Amino acid sequence: MPKVVISEFMDEAAIDAELSGFETLYDPGLVDRPDDLAAALAGADALIVRNRTQVRGALLAAAQDLAVVGRLGVGLDNIDVAACRARGIAVYPATGANDGAVAEYVIAAAMLLLRGAYGASAQVAAGAWPRNALMGREIGGKRLGLVGFGAIARETARRAAALGMAVAAHDPFLAPDDPAWSPAHGPVARSELDALIAGSDVLSLHVPLTDATRGLIDAAALARMPRGAVLINAARGGVVDEPAVADALRSGHLGGAALDVFDREPLDAGGGAVFADVPNLILTPHIAGVSRESNVRVSAVTARAVRRHLTER
Repeated sequence: MPKVVISEFMDEAAIDAELSGFETLYDPGLVDRPDDLAAALAGADALIVRNRTQVRGALLAAAQDLAVVGRLGVGLDNIDVAACRARGIAVYPATGANDGAVAEYVIAAAMLLLRGAYGASAQVAAGAWPRNALMGREIGGKRLGLVGFGAIARETARRAAALGMAVAAHDPFLAPDDPAWSPAHGPVARSELDALIAGSDVLSLHVPLTDATRGLIDAAALARMPRGAVLINAARGGVVDEPAVADALRSGHLGGAALDVFDREPLDAGGGAVFADVPNLILTPHIAGVSRESNVRVSAVTARAVRRHLTER
């Protein structure tokens, strides 16, 4: 009977439905107990993770029988894909299953930061009436810049266009005649990166973390953004220089920022100190792609891929 280890949270109904008949160890706390995780992987055929479990080095060495890794999400920077390939270990991300959730997060964050009116509950309840101070901006007519134009960015573009935004994107890996640029995803203009940064009222990042993208949005890039622009990062933390974002918000050059991902996760108190008393900032714990609905989809897609691989090998 194949053994499956699940080290982070997933939908339990998907485990019951898709992994029945397997020896399944579901312990979402294993990610924080590396010794227990290594011990659990002895004899395991499959490992299912989210983004925190580091599938590399000592962990892979402990999993000598591993045949497949299921990733509850799409990013693979926590998995040594080359090492897995060398050992014949298949890796299955849940491609497409949480695209809509991330796109909704981006649009919601942009609307909240542009309007700037939704933090006034305590003032209004106390009898204040700060109407003039809370006169924010509409999303309609604003320019959305997408750094990267993969599946999630295309879902974001479709929603943004429906709200009346002008959308442009930069993606050096998409040819000019790629169908992705078609009106099916809304009218999206191709742009060079510098022009996109300089011309976007809302800049949203949709790139993996690589040597080329690490620190892509640094102090110099932020300075090129229009004054009052909004930055949203629901991609990967190392793409953004976090202290530079905090400085740009404090100075008032950046009008707002939403960061769902961080260079080090979980963000501890020391890492979070850089954001103390920063205005117009939303910090969330890598949750953009995790809704109740997307968790069901991601879990089912991943469990099915693992089951299929183990039964067909």
